[in-house]
Amino acid sequence: MLHRDYLLDVIEQFVSTVSQALARALLQRDLDSALEVEEAIAELVQLDPDTAMSLSPESLVVMMQLSGTGDAVAGYAAYALNRLADSYERMGDVGIAAMRRDQAQAIADAFGADPNEVPEELRDVEARLRTA
Repeated sequence: MLHRDYLLDVIEQFVSTVSQALARALLQRDLDSALEVEEAIAELVQLDPDTAMSLSPESLVVMMQLSGTGDAVAGYAAYALNRLADSYERMGDVGIAAMRRDQAQAIADAFGADPNEVPEELRDVEARLRTA
């Protein structure tokens, strides 16, 4: 019960942070907001932001598996990394974009998630992004 409550709190905080930061990163091409999204993803998967974002896709998956929360947060992480890749592409950083997209796909493959599937709590944000 406590573990479930903890995960719900972590996911709620993630959604709150990512909702605003991802929109700014994509729509305004704001690097600081993209970095804020990266920090939120790292917190979601219970890693230091610098470590999490520098890991190879396979290593990121292993760390998520070891944390024991990967199944619960994989869809959120894969979605956010995939959309973050879009943001980096718009900013012209195709190298980081490719890394984020590869990380998203590795998470999706390992945990049976779809990086293109929008988590329910982020559907309003996604709708706003698609119309802009």
